[in-house]
Amino acid sequence: MEFTERVALVTGAGTGNGEAIAERLFVGGASVGLVSRHLDTVQTVCQRIDPEGVRTLAVEADVRDPKAMEAAVKRIVERFGKLDLAVNNAGITGPAGVPVQDIEVEIWQEVIETDLTGVFYSMKYEIPAMLANGSGSIVNMSSANGLVGLSGMAAYTTAKHGIIGLTRSVALELAESNIRVCAVAPGYVATPRIMDSGKEVTDWMASVHPMKRLATREEVADLVAYLLSERAAFITGSVHSIDGGYTAQ
Repeated sequence: MEFTERVALVTGAGTGNGEAIAERLFVGGASVGLVSRHLDTVQTVCQRIDPEGVRTLAVEADVRDPKAMEAAVKRIVERFGKLDLAVNNAGITGPAGVPVQDIEVEIWQEVIETDLTGVFYSMKYEIPAMLANGSGSIVNMSSANGLVGLSGMAAYTTAKHGIIGLTRSVALELAESNIRVCAVAPGYVATPRIMDSGKEVTDWMASVHPMKRLATREEVADLVAYLLSERAAFITGSVHSIDGGYTAQ
């Protein structure tokens, strides 16, 4: 229960890694604001992990909308009294196998706005709430493909690289404010969406990791929880791969 009396915000918390991270923080004792542009998904998660609704709050907000993210942070602070922890996880992949010259401009903008600008908007409003506390910890979800190139997914790869640069810059800005900022870079994870893509696809994804399997959502959530905890009190501005050796190749 290392997060007892802590308040957390998780974006993209309705499914996938975000759902697992929100649950891990809740089980660790935190009160958690679960943010998604699909309210029904986070309501379902809240009902499952916290049937009485004492330590969870479902919030509808699109990370591409700065006013929505400002309002989301405000709602969570009003409900629980403060904000200690944030995990900026919301993201989309966009189409795969498309050369950069063939990417539709609207698709490029949607991926960059969601995956990169959405992290900026989230931190823009999370950080003042943490400064008001005098402390805080933020984890931004990048990707193993934020550390290497990925053919046919230029927008996604660009956004995930950008998250790492943003994380490092903000960590330096906040280094003397008792607020830490780190990034996590997963390989392919056995989320429901990936597992629904079929055995041929998941077998290929497993094969590109030297460990020859997918990560579990729980493994990713445990790493995020460690970085948010006081056990990681001297860690900031760093990127933490959890990719079965993918980026070591």
